[in-house]
Amino acid sequence: MKMNKLLYGAAYYDEYLPVDRIETDMEMMKKAGMNVIRVAESTWSTWEPQDGVFDFTHLHRMLSCSKKHGIQVIVGTPTYAVPTWLIREYPDIITETHDGPGRYGHRQNMDIAHPMYLKHAERIIRRLMEEVQPYDHVIGFQLDNETKSYDTCSAYAQKKFVAYVRRLFNDDLSLLNEAWGLDYWSNRIDTWEDFPDVRGTINASLGAEYHKFQRKLVSEFLSWQCAIVQEYARPDQFITQNFDYDWRGYSFGMQPEVDQWEAAGPLTIAGCDIYHPSAQDLTGKEIAFGGAISRSLKKGNYLVLETEAQGNHGWLSYPGQLRLQAFCHLANGANCVEYWHWHSIHNAIESYWKGILSHNLKENVTYREVCRIGTDFAEHGTHLVNLKKHCQAAILLDNVSLDALQWFPISDGPTYNDVFRWVFDALYEMNVECDILSAEDDIDLFSQYKLLITPALYSVSDKLTDALKDYVRAGGVLLSTFKTAVADRMLKIRHDDLPHGLTDVFGMTYDQFTDAVRVGLRAATKAQTKSRAADMTNLVNPCSAPGQEPYHRVHGWMELLLPDAAKPLALYDHPHWGNYTAITGNRFGQGYAAYLGCYTDADVLKKLLGFLCEKADIAREEAAWPVIIKRGTNDLQKEITYYFNFSEEPQETVYRGKDARTLLVGHETANDKDSVPHGNDTATFTNTATLEKSNLQSEKSPAAIIRDGDSLSLSRWDFMILEEL
Repeated sequence: MKMNKLLYGAAYYDEYLPVDRIETDMEMMKKAGMNVIRVAESTWSTWEPQDGVFDFTHLHRMLSCSKKHGIQVIVGTPTYAVPTWLIREYPDIITETHDGPGRYGHRQNMDIAHPMYLKHAERIIRRLMEEVQPYDHVIGFQLDNETKSYDTCSAYAQKKFVAYVRRLFNDDLSLLNEAWGLDYWSNRIDTWEDFPDVRGTINASLGAEYHKFQRKLVSEFLSWQCAIVQEYARPDQFITQNFDYDWRGYSFGMQPEVDQWEAAGPLTIAGCDIYHPSAQDLTGKEIAFGGAISRSLKKGNYLVLETEAQGNHGWLSYPGQLRLQAFCHLANGANCVEYWHWHSIHNAIESYWKGILSHNLKENVTYREVCRIGTDFAEHGTHLVNLKKHCQAAILLDNVSLDALQWFPISDGPTYNDVFRWVFDALYEMNVECDILSAEDDIDLFSQYKLLITPALYSVSDKLTDALKDYVRAGGVLLSTFKTAVADRMLKIRHDDLPHGLTDVFGMTYDQFTDAVRVGLRAATKAQTKSRAADMTNLVNPCSAPGQEPYHRVHGWMELLLPDAAKPLALYDHPHWGNYTAITGNRFGQGYAAYLGCYTDADVLKKLLGFLCEKADIAREEAAWPVIIKRGTNDLQKEITYYFNFSEEPQETVYRGKDARTLLVGHETANDKDSVPHGNDTATFTNTATLEKSNLQSEKSPAAIIRDGDSLSLSRWDFMILEEL
């Protein structure tokens, strides 16, 4: 979905404020260049204080005042936190989970399979939609909020699960017992009436299938809400959802509880919530991986519906970082940046998850930086909206494989999302931009990419292994990590050689694995690579002296690879495992496939990825972390190049590309004879940079013309945006 402008704003809650200041708030938003707010998603009990009693006073105040001030609105359906009267009437709406019965008080603790929850949710959605219909400045709707199944194991959910399983196996219990291996520990099910409570199962196939079913509950719930909203929505109004991610105190990896690709199906545009460390811990990695996943859901631009302003404790940005973060979102393909939230809350659990304004509700440093971002977006938005990305590498993600590593975890080792982020972060630091693909939905897209990576793709169908084989045979470059192609889609381990269906592609197999204790890596010799020159003689540096810790450590997990046609690219460094291969590479058809059998140091992974980028003919940026480079094409069919410095220290880099102009630069620098003014900003260009006035900018605001090979200077926590001439 294309947009005619960037959206910039915040979540706004008139109903939470301790004083009436809605006019002041809207005036401050307008001053800040904000053009959108999100409302209504949190307060079902405000809109319906008793069963069938409705009060939309605060809603109409927000809609009327925002219209007056020219601010558009996204309306959220308020179904993710239930009112007290609903629980009094139907106590079992608070769902039972694997941990037992819940209690009222927290949000997102209801049973989304409960018929009376759905009945009352539909009523409040319809009443809300009727209330907002007259307002033409409502531009879209957000379904629910960070929706999940909330681990419902209620009687309603389990009854639906049994019906789902009966359809899955065509009502044939013999197929079910065979597929899931339920003979083990006498877990056979011989009549449907004997189907046990899923919470007690020790069978990974049954347990993971229930988790898959829970994800389907989410998809069905959002599709159901979408159909209701569509009955009222105008053709020009979008429908979205604010998907979130695995949580490690901040956004970390793929969401385990939602198949976001399936759930996004009925949406007009994908949305997301991205939270991340800031200040000295700001890296941009969370913004990048979250954006890549969101971009993949509808194969286009997306909305950042929540991100931090002041945020959680310890997230307060250094001066200038909030602006850098906003442009990071755009560089990854976002068309919207909305903060959670406008004002800090004065009570309850999120009182210290601070918004743009602090508790005194006055202008502050954060607000003034928000104003500057708003000015930037207004001035340059037509050149930055609808950025189209052109990635040559992709990472394949899979919810079923994530489930598998939860059921069969690596002892003291990486989780599925650890492996995903290990690969993604290495590419990010190398400035190799990548897309994200779904193992369920995107098999047909493999051929669009020169390099495809499958982190811990434990569960594979024969269709998927055939697609990977065809990809390499046709000339693609494939990297698979340990724990790839072990089991079928029901998590039943394959009984042929591993990796299943791909031994000829990788030219190797293995049948043993172990924990890595004081294990390192060493380079393969020329003789071992069966070549006059090793493909990767610099993959690993010499290890430590005997008796010392290995220079390149293997962490947690190692598979003992047995090459056949493959060349060993690295061996284990260990007195007993030293004859086994750790990394292999193999030519197959017109392509190349590498297998990484262990969890290594990041520098080894980067060397392997660099080697594979060469194999794939992917041009590499000269810069690396902490300088991050993002590229894309704008609506004017011009290449936009973003440069970010995630460092306290100034950085130098070199521009590569067609002649370009400076569209926007970050921090001010000291006066310099080579500095070129741009509004209130200055950027320093050295070397052969030619200083000319662009016909795309006014006489008051000249731009530098940047040519291939020119050096660019970035001050600390700085950014720069160039546009192709």
